[in-house]
Amino acid sequence: MTVLLVRLGICIGVVGCCLFSYIQAQNQLTHLKIQLPQIEKEIQILREESSRLSYEIGQFESPNHLMDLARRPEYSHLKHPVLKEVLTVPEVWATNEP
Repeated sequence: MTVLLVRLGICIGVVGCCLFSYIQAQNQLTHLKIQLPQIEKEIQILREESSRLSYEIGQFESPNHLMDLARRPEYSHLKHPVLKEVLTVPEVWATNEP
């Protein structure tokens, strides 16, 4: 009789541990499902910010804007080089590695 009670106790303990681990896994899954919409919103915000910054970079690097910057007084000391001052390196020299 005591052996039967011990076996029954062990079986109930094992089943209890299995149920506890299953409930724990379900709780973790539910927690992640709750966080998912917030993370999706953050990803959407980051994508919109990336798109906005790409647009701003494109506007800043546009030739019209760069020419406007070149006409400003703070950049008046800069000049376009004369063709004689431009050094060109043959492609063979540029691709050789030491």
